[in-house]
Amino acid sequence: MKTVIHWFRRDLRVSDNTALSEAGRRAERVIPVFIFEEAFRTGPDVGAARLAFLLQSVEALRKELAELGHTLVIRCGKSEEILPELAKAAGASAVFANKRYEPYAQHRDERITSTLLNAGVGFELFKDAVVWEETEILTQAGNPYTVFTPYSKAWKAKPVPAPRPGFGIQHPASSIPHLHSDTLPASDEIGHPLTQKIPPGGERAALELLRHFLAGPVYEYGTHRDFPALDGGSSLSPHLCAGTIGIRTILAGLKKAKAKTGNAEAVKSCETFLSELIWREFYTQVLRNFPHVTQGAFRPEYNRLAWSNNQEHFAAWCAGRTGYPIVDAAMRCLNAAGTMHNRLRMVVAMFLAKDLLISWQWGERYFMRQLVDGDLAANNGGWQWSAGTGTDAAPYFRIFNPVSQAEKFDAGGKFVRRWLPELKDFPDDLIQQPWENPLLLAKSGYPHRIVLHEEQRVKCLAMFKAVKKT
Repeated sequence: MKTVIHWFRRDLRVSDNTALSEAGRRAERVIPVFIFEEAFRTGPDVGAARLAFLLQSVEALRKELAELGHTLVIRCGKSEEILPELAKAAGASAVFANKRYEPYAQHRDERITSTLLNAGVGFELFKDAVVWEETEILTQAGNPYTVFTPYSKAWKAKPVPAPRPGFGIQHPASSIPHLHSDTLPASDEIGHPLTQKIPPGGERAALELLRHFLAGPVYEYGTHRDFPALDGGSSLSPHLCAGTIGIRTILAGLKKAKAKTGNAEAVKSCETFLSELIWREFYTQVLRNFPHVTQGAFRPEYNRLAWSNNQEHFAAWCAGRTGYPIVDAAMRCLNAAGTMHNRLRMVVAMFLAKDLLISWQWGERYFMRQLVDGDLAANNGGWQWSAGTGTDAAPYFRIFNPVSQAEKFDAGGKFVRRWLPELKDFPDDLIQQPWENPLLLAKSGYPHRIVLHEEQRVKCLAMFKAVKKT
């Protein structure tokens, strides 16, 4: 091939990028393209934090490509109209891109395949966002896995491929026809003003986070990851979501970090982090093989659950005003920073579904609009796990007690105090249940509990059992 367009999507990086690497290997010249589609600003789950992180990462990519002698062509509009036009102007024989697994992206790629073929241009898609996709890991019966533990075991039994070769100055950018670029809008210019503090985007920021994490924190990940007051995570999820780092790069680094330590607990922590990465792949293949999860419960019988869907309770949950400190601190953190600790995602999701008896789909949508790392597969899978409607083998009767969870993972209330300053005068033994001191609670201005967990738990079990009976 003489000229190939590489269409950047959720793969905003130069290294370990399958489609870009293949374009550099197979074509004489490569034209990098990013298309800002209408869905970026009008989609039902658009969030300011995720959009701002994406735009920041595209700008970082543009600068990195420029340093390598390449111009990133940026266009705003419909991909099925822009790609044939660019291919004709550049004399490109094919468009390369990395696969997306969301149903709407699959439908779009089908349209683009038809449009490009009609224009005499090839369209090749490559596996990149995950190590193993769709039907590459199946049960002995030849079916997709729907339970994580056996999936994880099968995943670990397969050899992990090395990172893909980088794309750089060895791929000449000369003699490429001039192609105009549009200016990317700022998120506030298209109706999504950023009110949250988000981390820096781009591949270099992602690689620096990985370097820092693997230099030490990964060895304590197994013990620190459940405690929100500790900085025990990798902070890589926004970068995996935007594709500013490759999954093979992370796994190669993790393998080296694991080999460097002879400490059994450190090795165990590395394995725990690997397990979290496999959860991401598990939910991606669930989304691809069972796309109905985007419209309702993985187990369709649970679409009949009689949710209360109390609007006032939902508003209190969103604002962090439920009267349960660990829930409220987590939600205020989400609203201010666009992120939430993994343990707390489970706590607040289970509280919404199983204490407030509000549909998990309400919470799923709210998270997608607030999270800087909002990923359809992982978010949907996590919400359905917490709500008891998903792939988990023992779903509905697992109901977290928000107080015991708080006392176990935020004893003394360090995290709660960070986000709920009105509780600053409460002693450590009451910080997670301030209603035990009614006078101090009234003075603080913090709200009373909007529901009683012990009562709601009984109602939740009854709600699920009613469906099970039918």
